[in-house]
Amino acid sequence: MIPPLTHLVRLARAGFVFAREGVLALVDPTPLPAAARTGLRLARLLERPTTASSAIRLSAALTALGPSYVKLGQFLATRPDVVGAAIANDLESLQDKMAPFPQAEAEAVVERSLGVPLKSAFVAFGPAVAAASIAQVHRAEVETADGRRSVAVKVLRPGVEASLKVDIDAFRFAAAWAERYSAEARRLRLTTVIATLARSVALELDMRLEAAAASEMAENTKNDTEFRVPTVEWEWTAREVLTLEWVDGTPLSDRAALVGRELDLPQLGRAVIQNFLLHAVRDGFFHADMHPGNLFADTDGKLVAVDFGIMGRLNPKERRFLAEILYGFIIRDYRRVAEVHFEAGYVPRHHSVESFMQAARAIGEPIHNRRAEDISMAKLLTLLFEVTALFDMRTRPELLLLQKTMVVAEGVARMLDPKLDIWQTSEPVVREWLTRNLGPAARIENAAEGVGEFGRFLATLPSLLTRAGRAADEIEQAAREGIALSPDTVAGIGEAQARRSRWSTVALWVIVALLALLVLR
Repeated sequence: MIPPLTHLVRLARAGFVFAREGVLALVDPTPLPAAARTGLRLARLLERPTTASSAIRLSAALTALGPSYVKLGQFLATRPDVVGAAIANDLESLQDKMAPFPQAEAEAVVERSLGVPLKSAFVAFGPAVAAASIAQVHRAEVETADGRRSVAVKVLRPGVEASLKVDIDAFRFAAAWAERYSAEARRLRLTTVIATLARSVALELDMRLEAAAASEMAENTKNDTEFRVPTVEWEWTAREVLTLEWVDGTPLSDRAALVGRELDLPQLGRAVIQNFLLHAVRDGFFHADMHPGNLFADTDGKLVAVDFGIMGRLNPKERRFLAEILYGFIIRDYRRVAEVHFEAGYVPRHHSVESFMQAARAIGEPIHNRRAEDISMAKLLTLLFEVTALFDMRTRPELLLLQKTMVVAEGVARMLDPKLDIWQTSEPVVREWLTRNLGPAARIENAAEGVGEFGRFLATLPSLLTRAGRAADEIEQAAREGIALSPDTVAGIGEAQARRSRWSTVALWVIVALLALLVLR
């Protein structure tokens, strides 16, 4: 177990870096107690002069502190309820780019993880083409029956797992300390936030799980005409190594190259939004890191996604919630928007549907009165989540991750087509899903499934009745003849009862003492 002093030293170093980079200037001192405000003013004396934007300062500080803090920043970008909308927006611009680690270390990781010499796995293994906080990517070649083939090999950064564990333990220590002394920290459930981060990072540290995510998304989208996922090369994938088909394409971040290829950029922008919505509402499984460097236009003009370390899931109830509220805003049916919140159980019943409908109208009408290029679905969801706080709607991390991803996807689409009409682009996807899942055909299908479930229950009924009859016979026999216990069992029961009696006596005296103290006060 790491001693608290170690955590304090690591957190103090982080505080120094934040102060030096000017990040503490982003903290609003108004709600802080007097002592904290004084400490904040003193810490800001360490700031070095800079004209950089707040986003750049925050990004520089997190990158300087290493992989754990980069991941923390990426994660908190999805939690504006914790860090505030302004800081969350700044964190959106955080690019997970690090200096590559040496080629020899990458090759050693590959050999150790795959359990074979490098040359046995790859006939060529080039230098890193991209490096991030968790891993870096190399272009390599494999020999197959059809000849040589290029692949992308993602290699886990050496020592990153131990480094992340130590830092996350420090985050957990800080969150527990904050919850002990701050009601606001308890309301935000900071320890739960850090626990979620820890689980997310643990998934990213096992490349086999990222491979499984890519494989699942490939299966979901195999019939899609505008989107595809690189094939996982399972033979050369292990815990620390992920091998995928090499993508020959242009990253969407390189707009000039896309123009040079004479691609239809407005259509590409529509494809980004429509495919994101398809994955969210149709599949309930979406790529949650859709920045332009992770999206490519391949030689056929199809969208290709890479980097499946951060994925989002929505259960059927959340998918229906998303589809119905978006469609409700599209057709301006604010009553339906309100009813869906109540049907999903997101808003407590003691609130009024009419009052919530009024709030939804206050969000929707101003958006409908704007030009198409000024309408933002992500902004709509942001406003909606802000309003729902007034109606005691609890924070739902999966919806915040969806909102964050929509912000990024919208940004990519607008970069490709600044005049993109989000409503017109989204409407056919959402309407088709609603028709398929909530229309007359869906009701007939659900009824058929219900009949099937009932039939399966009837099929198991004889065996259930047989087991029930056998249990009844055994109970009757036990009542007639008694339950036979061995001497060891009786002795064990006696000892357990004695222990319970002793602790019951202690507890009783503690209660009496507490009552006496209350009376004397």
